[in-house]
Amino acid sequence: MTNTAQKMYANDLDEAVNFISESGKDVTIILRGHTGCGKTSTLKTLEGMFPDHKPIYLDCTSLDLGDLWVPVHDRENGCIKMVPNESLGVHTGKPVILLMDEFPKANKSVKNGLLRVILERSVNGVPLHPDSIVYATGNLSDEGLGDMLEAHQGNRICVVETAKPIAEQWIAWAINNDVDPAVMSFANENPQIFADFRDVQNPEDNQYIFHPRRGASEQFVTPRSLEKASDVMKIREHLTTNSLTSALIGTIGSRAAMDMLAYTKLVDDLPKLEDIKTSPTTAKVPTTASALCMIVYRTLASIEKDWVGAWLTYLKRLPPEAQAMFANGVRSPKYNKQSIIMTHKLFTEWARDNTHMFAADKV
Repeated sequence: MTNTAQKMYANDLDEAVNFISESGKDVTIILRGHTGCGKTSTLKTLEGMFPDHKPIYLDCTSLDLGDLWVPVHDRENGCIKMVPNESLGVHTGKPVILLMDEFPKANKSVKNGLLRVILERSVNGVPLHPDSIVYATGNLSDEGLGDMLEAHQGNRICVVETAKPIAEQWIAWAINNDVDPAVMSFANENPQIFADFRDVQNPEDNQYIFHPRRGASEQFVTPRSLEKASDVMKIREHLTTNSLTSALIGTIGSRAAMDMLAYTKLVDDLPKLEDIKTSPTTAKVPTTASALCMIVYRTLASIEKDWVGAWLTYLKRLPPEAQAMFANGVRSPKYNKQSIIMTHKLFTEWARDNTHMFAADKV
């Protein structure tokens, strides 16, 4: 079973990325965490932090040794040499960021080959650039998905557990990544979808998430599947009810799909953005908490400089809880539109008069 101390001190993804960026040149780290919690996405983040490095992604579940090195006839010495596969980028002489995704699921020969990369920082004798970063990912062994490391393998790697995001963390990410507002509202009102299965004794107490005692007979909710559900929700106007329902069940499971579909009915209670932009003092104000939540997330995700003033005028007509949710969303350190809102005169005036709201963030 997963060590209790590892769970207690699990890193969120930001902490994990920072650790890899600081020590990945010398220490090979394996990020272990729940399926679908964003471990693989760390490669994109590191790519942005190290623009001079070539990102290399290895899906260890589908690799064979030919993906690592291939035979070449050495005419001069009259022999066959094994040279690194071009896809690994070793031949360029430039530093790489090498992600060995799902490392524990690799077949034995590939895993042994990759252990040489981990130990020697080379591919069949050809060294990686000294500034290269090497790390791996895997799921929790508790999940029963085949992610087992033998003792001698784990002893060569620094194993770091990554924590599942809580609802607030995922929503903060979703606002900056074009996630459908209905999905964000669903996540806000159902924080149990981010629960750790190890804290759920009876699998039936939380039918949204994966639980090894229930198995994976159908889909379940993860941060990754929520993002895919958002893609489905964005095209719902072009789908029949039957097609939409089927697609969501096939993405996040039946329980979550049925609950999320209820959010599509809230759209009729939302004012059109164009009405808010042109008539902020008369545009329709939603009447339900869920719809208010949805319009706040929709605005945080889509607002532009030319209608900040109109929105802030409209905002004053919303209940205090919705105003607080918007303000706290703006003040999130990761919010990428923070400057165009916080520098606006109307927001400054509103913040001065409503400092008491900044502690509240729920509708």
